Amino acid sequence: MIIKQFKMQWRNVIVDVNTHKQTDIQLVFDTNVLVDALTARGQYFACAVDLLEMVRNGKVEGWYAHHTLTSVYYLLERAFAAETQNRKTATDLAQTLLRELLQFLRPLPQVGDELRRIHSMPGDDLEDLLIVHLASSYLPNPLVVTRDKWFLQHSSLAAAHPKEIIERGLTAWQSRGQPIPFADLTTQQHCIRPQLERNMHRVLHHGQYIMGPEVAELEGKLAAYTGAKHCITVASGTEALLIALMALGIKPGEEVITTPFTFVATAEVIVLLGAVPVFVDIEPDTCNIDASKIEAAITSKTRAIIPVSLYGQPADMDEINAIAARHGLTVIEDAAQSFGAEYKGRKSCNLSTIACTSFFPSKPLGCYGDGGAIFSSDENLAKAMREIRVHGQEKRYVHTRIGVGGRMDTLQCAVVLAKLERFDWEVEQRLKIGARYNALFAGKVQTVTQRPDRTSVFAQYTAFIENREQVQERLKAAGVPTAVHYPVPLHLQPAYRGGCQVHGGVKTAERMAQRVMSFPMSADLSVEDQERVVAAALEVVRN
Repeated sequence: MIIKQFKMQWRNVIVDVNTHKQTDIQLVFDTNVLVDALTARGQYFACAVDLLEMVRNGKVEGWYAHHTLTSVYYLLERAFAAETQNRKTATDLAQTLLRELLQFLRPLPQVGDELRRIHSMPGDDLEDLLIVHLASSYLPNPLVVTRDKWFLQHSSLAAAHPKEIIERGLTAWQSRGQPIPFADLTTQQHCIRPQLERNMHRVLHHGQYIMGPEVAELEGKLAAYTGAKHCITVASGTEALLIALMALGIKPGEEVITTPFTFVATAEVIVLLGAVPVFVDIEPDTCNIDASKIEAAITSKTRAIIPVSLYGQPADMDEINAIAARHGLTVIEDAAQSFGAEYKGRKSCNLSTIACTSFFPSKPLGCYGDGGAIFSSDENLAKAMREIRVHGQEKRYVHTRIGVGGRMDTLQCAVVLAKLERFDWEVEQRLKIGARYNALFAGKVQTVTQRPDRTSVFAQYTAFIENREQVQERLKAAGVPTAVHYPVPLHLQPAYRGGCQVHGGVKTAERMAQRVMSFPMSADLSVEDQERVVAAALEVVRN
């Protein structure tokens, strides 16, 4: 009878949960709030039940600590025993309600060494200190739901009374002054933590830290994703470009055409081999290399073209490939920022003879250190690049060519394998977030254009801003991080002024370098944070 009454009360007191937006905070329930809800007692039990119902309906994540549940069970059993005067009935009722609760609340990790770690933390209540430690260690954006004064007044962890959360709404707590990350790796890691821990444990267990089984597994999955026949994982995106040029046999004095508006690695590898980077200008709307300017820069010394898929969007690869074919040149797509993007229905990294990408942590698909990959459907080039990656070895201690130590660590491959399980969803989110930025900025701020025959994975979301430094300072004061990719074109960098060529002038690249500014972008950027970013940006730009 009591259970039936409890469930009826639960249904009757809840607010319309559909009025609450889905949020990325994690509610961590303290003992007192769970007892309020499950006994249907106290002044605030209705608010506690409202929040639990939001969790049950998937509006927000709900978590508990194991020691909290022990306390809840003890208090429930005692309360029901006093009410029913029957210990067995009280025990059965407490167990039934907890089983229902465990269907939708998630457990924080079990207490282990945490007891030793928190001995120096300020506070008297061991249970409260454990919640602070566990929630802050394992959740990206926890909010403790509690009536405990210590939590509300002294805890280093965000905490709020259930009544206050209901009155203000969950979204208000989501944006309660929290800094907006430029690239949110914390939330991503939280979402894939089980896969990460599983993959890392497997590597630590078998101990093959160099060229372990995860390397071949990742290469197979990446090749299948792009459609290229071969994938060779390497130590970084820079190493990928270097190995690709080495496989082509690029010699000192030969020329490679590329863009001056990119990260230095694109030109760096050319110069390291003694070759000459030849820079041509960029398109003013996409900031990618202008394909119409490439052919005029080709000479008898030209060996290759490296277009960069800047900000996550491929360049005009069909036109570039056609130019290369007419002159017997090789095209290497620098796809460090565009893994997951498409060009005319084909995946980036399978748009030219060779493609190179980076798994730097902030890339659309990144690891937790340095890493990269090379893609090709050319059997001979793939064989050469695999050998160069391991010091030019054809087999153990047989060196058939000059090589480098360019392998990707097994542990980093394990990380990327975990991220791949979520990657399709992340690409979809990036497309949606980029489109939302476009809509919010339309007619107010000029942004990098996405061409209709291709997609961008928005490694950065970039706009063209006058008085950029002043705008950045004001946005920083408003809690909105920004970045500039890239403030100085490569032909103006001190190390490259004397070792490169500029064909036909690169005035567009020079002008864009003074204006580009990127806003926060990641698959887990919330609508609320994105609206905060745009509102702050428009306010600053208008003034």
